[in-house]
Amino acid sequence: MPAWRIALMLLAGVAYAGASHWMMLYHAAEPWAVVVLLVPLWLTGLGLAGQHLGRAGLALVAVLGVAGLGLVMSGHAGDPNPLYVLQHVGINALLAGWFGGTLRAGQLSLIGQFAQRIHTLTPDMRRYTARVTAVWTVYFCVVCALSLGVYLLRPFEDWSLFSNVVTPVGVGALFVGEYLLRYRLHPEFERVRLIDAVRAFYAPAKQ
Repeated sequence: MPAWRIALMLLAGVAYAGASHWMMLYHAAEPWAVVVLLVPLWLTGLGLAGQHLGRAGLALVAVLGVAGLGLVMSGHAGDPNPLYVLQHVGINALLAGWFGGTLRAGQLSLIGQFAQRIHTLTPDMRRYTARVTAVWTVYFCVVCALSLGVYLLRPFEDWSLFSNVVTPVGVGALFVGEYLLRYRLHPEFERVRLIDAVRAFYAPAKQ
């Protein structure tokens, strides 16, 4: 994937986060805003259903999404704020399960799978990438807990700031921080550019 496309995707992510925060503050109950803000959860569900449940599961999630859209547009969806919280917690819980599910004994961790696309992994690198995968798993679990805590204990505006700004900034900080720390902890690792680490996420797995 070329650098310009990665940069464009990052800019689009930043723009979406800012727009989501704005919509939640000023248009949270508007049907069009509810649709825009909940689309990521539906798309995630479609992707997971298509991958793990086959055509029947994909069709079920699609029908549920259309039904939910109908409720929103007719004004019968009720208070949308819990739906936003559900989306945020749900996506982070899925990510925690995705990362953590690869930490079973004898299995290459998820970060190890990404690293394998640009490295020939040594046993030390396999162990290190497993630890990094565990850190990411804990991060997503902590985000889920904090999301619920902020929603229950603070004004909704604070929760919106946490979900739309703090959470993605935390992801970026953890990603860049691990990249910078990696070579201090393991100077023997082959150095790659940060952009190559990003590309590894989208690159096809080695056969």
